[in-house]
Amino acid sequence: MSRSRLVRLGSVLIAALAVVMALAPAALGADGVGLYGRTDDRVVTYAAFIVIAFFALFVITLSLVQIRLESRRERLKQDLERLRRP
Repeated sequence: MSRSRLVRLGSVLIAALAVVMALAPAALGADGVGLYGRTDDRVVTYAAFIVIAFFALFVITLSLVQIRLESRRERLKQDLERLRRP
């Protein structure tokens, strides 16, 4: 990337960060009332359970993808070895 593109990208990122920081207090709300509504212990607990379930499913999904890719790679290696032998 050229220097001018990096400078432009940096200035855009700084501007976006400034906008997000300026709008953050309005999004948080006051007295526990935000975008979702009144937040109590039950809501926080359920949100935490959802986060835990998401990461568990995420890890399982990526592990299955990795297993599939590794088996494919091993199968390709075996095919290449079979073809190399005279």
